[in-house]
Order: sequence, then structure tokens, then C-alpha cells
Amino acid sequence: MQSLEELEEQLASKHPSLPSDVYSPLEKGTLWLAVFGLVAFLVSFLFANDVVWDDGLKPIIWDPIMEDAGSAGDADYNSMNTLIYTLSMLASVVVLQALFRKADFPADDRMLLALLTWVCLAPVLRVLEDADFFGSEMDWLFISPIIHLHLALWLIVVAGLSQFLASQWDGIESDRIEGKIRKALLPILFLMLFFHWAFLYQPAYLAHEQMGMFWIVIGFVVSFAVLLGIVFQTRGWPAITRGMFAFGASASVLGLFHWFQFLDTPWTQESLRVSESIAWWPLLVVFGIPGGVCYLMYRRGYEDALQLKLTGYEAGVLPEGVSVKAWEDAGDEIENHPVEMLSRTALLASPMVLAMVFGQLCDGFATMVGIDYFGYGEKHVVSNQVIVYGGELNSMLGIEFGEGAWLFALLKAVLIGAISWMFVEMKVEKRQRHIRILIVLAVLIVGLAPGLRDIGRLMLGV
Repeated sequence: MQSLEELEEQLASKHPSLPSDVYSPLEKGTLWLAVFGLVAFLVSFLFANDVVWDDGLKPIIWDPIMEDAGSAGDADYNSMNTLIYTLSMLASVVVLQALFRKADFPADDRMLLALLTWVCLAPVLRVLEDADFFGSEMDWLFISPIIHLHLALWLIVVAGLSQFLASQWDGIESDRIEGKIRKALLPILFLMLFFHWAFLYQPAYLAHEQMGMFWIVIGFVVSFAVLLGIVFQTRGWPAITRGMFAFGASASVLGLFHWFQFLDTPWTQESLRVSESIAWWPLLVVFGIPGGVCYLMYRRGYEDALQLKLTGYEAGVLPEGVSVKAWEDAGDEIENHPVEMLSRTALLASPMVLAMVFGQLCDGFATMVGIDYFGYGEKHVVSNQVIVYGGELNSMLGIEFGEGAWLFALLKAVLIGAISWMFVEMKVEKRQRHIRILIVLAVLIVGLAPGLRDIGRLMLGV
């Protein structure tokens, strides 16, 4: 009987996977296409501005953004900008995964946790924009998709500084080196968080003279304490992951305490709305049901995930040098390999799958509660059409309650079930781990982020 090492060497010799620092022909083509497309856009923007911008992108993309940022707010998406955003996201996943792999950025559960804090930061800020906290001169920064590009710049700066200042000590375990890492990271992260507050929040205080400052002051202190605590508790993590996680979590806490201040002393909004009541029960539905589903999934996959980790393998990831083709061609030879035996169940407890399931279910239930119970509307073209069909089904069945958003929640559940099944069945090469992280990030941006925004608006009544 072959040992695991002998089996893996045999598979790696048949159809070896490309080294991680080498682009595949498809990746090369995609990268060159992206460069050519960007150059072509810039040239046409400069020399044919009236066609590309005035008669092209401005009415499709920019005008809805500015309308959404106005006092009326909530401008609907259209079919064209929806298509552009979707294609841009898909292209970004393909391009960025190749670049991140080439740069040897981490692609593990810790990186996913760090990115998750930035996904949460977007709706925290977006809800404050919904509550007309930010001034009219800068509220467009918090409208999708600008908010994601805006936060991406913060992320790039934080990640770049963390990598530059402390990555030379990655993988070195000693108290002396840990002290150097903390001395390198903490001052710049504190300074970045202070600048984040000064640039985004401080100008808005003058416009809301009637608002209190009690929770904001507490939030300022707590956010810096969170940053300090995370840096101290993430010893042994790569510098880039530590910096991203610490800043993303602390910035989210800072914004969340501005929610608390609104609940305590609500300010008058540009639309002249004033929050009169707080609804807490939607939290039980929007977070409780997805949380229960994720708990059951975690319980189901925990033991296999632990066993797989003890063997030194990662769920769904093939051994080093083994290609997907070699693995699929092996047939019965790999049936007793830990990756083949345990991955399917272990992935049910994976943070990647759990985050996607929670995010999509959260979005589905938040939309259903917001539209069917609180009278909100849907901005997205495809989602709104699904809700319209749900309303038609309500009419056919004689249901008088709600607008049909239950169908959207149901389809979200079916969709995330299909995506989760794909992840459970999929095997990726070692060099392809980054694309899994970026796919999960894309799913979270279109699932968890709008879901958290919806529940935030319901709680604040904005």
C-alpha cells in the first residue's frame, strides 16, 4: 500500500500544477485584456469625453449615485449599471487573485476574518449616510459602488503600510521580535484610525449641533482599545493580516457607536425625518435564523474539519504540486486520502462557507422583513423583479399580507445552497486558494453588506 507521500509524489509527477508564482495562459490573457481595457478607457475618456462620459457613463452610473446621495436618497439601480457592476466584480476576482498569488499574500481563514471586518465597515458607514450624518459635500463617498472603492483605498494603504513596516519579521517567533512588530504597527495604525475619524466623522459634528457626544466619546476610546487588543492578540499572524484586521475591526466599532449616539440623541435628517421608535425584534429574525443554520452546519462539520487539520491538510485544497486533473484522473487511488474523505463535511464548518451562508440568508431575511413588514422598497433591478413575482403569487394565492419579498428570501436560500454545494464539492490546487477567498469576498459584498445595511436602517428607523 502506498503512503500518502508516495501517492502525492506520483500524482504530482503526472500532471504537475504550475508554480504559484507563474501565471497561467488564461491569467496572462485576462491581465493583458484588463490593462488594454483600462488604457482604452482612459484614452477615450480624455479624447472623447462627451461620448464616453456625458452621453455614456454619467447618466448610467454617476447621476444615480448623486441622486442617491441627495436628500431624497435611495435612487434605484438600472439594468445597465447592474450589468457593469457585476462584470467589473467578476473581472476583479480573476485579475486580483492572480496578482495576490504572485505577491504571496495570505489566503487563509485569518485573512478572511480580516476582510470580513472591512465588509462590515461598509454598511456601518452606509447606514450613517442613510441617517444623513455626513455632509452633502462628501456623502457621495458612501454610496455603492463608490463606498467599496473608497474603502478599498483605505485597505490598500493600511495593508501596504503593515506589509512594509513589519513583514520582514513574519514567521519569526520571539518576544523581542514581537516587540519590534508592535512598535512598528501600533503607531501607524493609531494614526490611520485617528485620520479616519478626523476625515470622515469630525466635519459632520458641526452640522448636527443638537446631537450628543456621550456614545461617540466612548466609541472613540473603545475603538482604539479594540485596535490595541487585536494587535496584541494576533501574535504570529502575518503583518498584513494583523494590520487589516485591527484597523477594519476598530473602524467598524467607531462607526457603530455613532449608531448608538443616533439612537440616544437622533439628529434631524435632510429629508426632515426624525426617528420615533426603535425596532429590535428584526434582529432575532435577520441574525437568529441564519445564525441557527450556521450553528447546525458547524456542528455537522466540526469533527471532520478538526481531523483534517490534525493531518496537516486544508479542506478542499489539494496537496502541494498536485493538479486538479491529476486528482480527478486518479479515481479510486485517492478515495482514502484525507482531503478526499473529509473535505466535503469539513467545509461545512469552514469560515468561508459559514460566512457566505450567514451573509446571504441575512440579506434575504432583512429584505423580507424590511419590505413586507416596514414598507421599504427594493433598489436592485433583478431583486425587485423577484419581489414583484412574489407579489403576483400572493395575489394568486389570496395572500393579502406583504409585497412578496418572501420569494426573494427563498431564492436567496436556494442560491446560497447551490453556492455552498459547489464549494463543498470543489477541489482547488494550492495555487488557487486566493480565488476562493475573493469569490467569498464578492459574495459577502453582495450579501452580508446589504443585509447589515438593511437591519441597521430598520433599527435606526431611517
